[in-house]
Amino acid sequence: MDGGTEENIYKPTTVTEGEFAGWQAWNGFDPFEDLTGQFVFRVEDDGSVRCAFRAAAKHMNGGGAMHGGCMLTFADFSLFCIGREALKDSNSVTVSLNGEFIGPAFEGDLIEARGEVVKAGKSLVFIRGIVSTGGKPMLSYSGVVKKIRLRQPV
Repeated sequence: MDGGTEENIYKPTTVTEGEFAGWQAWNGFDPFEDLTGQFVFRVEDDGSVRCAFRAAAKHMNGGGAMHGGCMLTFADFSLFCIGREALKDSNSVTVSLNGEFIGPAFEGDLIEARGEVVKAGKSLVFIRGIVSTGGKPMLSYSGVVKKIRLRQPV
C-alpha cells in the first residue's frame, strides 16, 4: 500500500454489509488492492491484528489453487495493517517483501493473516507473519515498510 495523500493517511472505513461487517478496510485508497480484494482487518481483544478475505475465482491460478501473487498481495496489505500503529501519522511504502509458500487455498476458503512488528525504527518497520486458511499455513512472510514524505507536485 502506498501512503496516498495527507488527507487519507491510515483512515480505514468500517465495512457495513456482508460477511465482514464491522471489520475495517481501506476502500478507494489503493486501486490495486480494491481490484484484487476486498481485504479487511480488525483489532482483536488482545490487541493483535487479524486480516482476512474470502477466496474467489479471480484469486485462483490455472490449476485451481490460489495464485501466489494473490497470497503476496494479501501479505503486503497485512504488513500495513499489522504495522499500522508504528506507521501512523506517516506515509509509507513496502521496501522488501519475502514469502515462502507452504500450502494451498481454494475458492470459497477464508484466508487470514496474523503477524507482529519485529522492530519499529525511526524510518523502517520490520514485520513478519503467517497467511493461513482453516488453521493451516499457506505462506510465511516478512517485510520491511519505510516511512516516507510525499513529494510535492511540481
